[in-house]
Amino acid sequence: MPMAADDIVTLIEEALPGAVVEMRDLAGDNDHWAAKVTAPQFAGLTRVKQHKLVYDALGERMGGELHALQLTTQAPT
Repeated sequence: MPMAADDIVTLIEEALPGAVVEMRDLAGDNDHWAAKVTAPQFAGLTRVKQHKLVYDALGERMGGELHALQLTTQAPT
């Protein structure tokens, strides 16, 4: 079963307190998502390390319940 946007947001927000997560369904199938994550924890980190924090928050769901995630990350300005 595909993963709902609200569930993805909850997991990210729990792992990265203060994060702002914007979700977009790329294919209309609730299975291919684009997420823009703005989080204070990203300050001073490379893009790769920022993405790793998000993927760590999603854990084993990536590639399973969550088939595809286009990710954009940034620290607050």
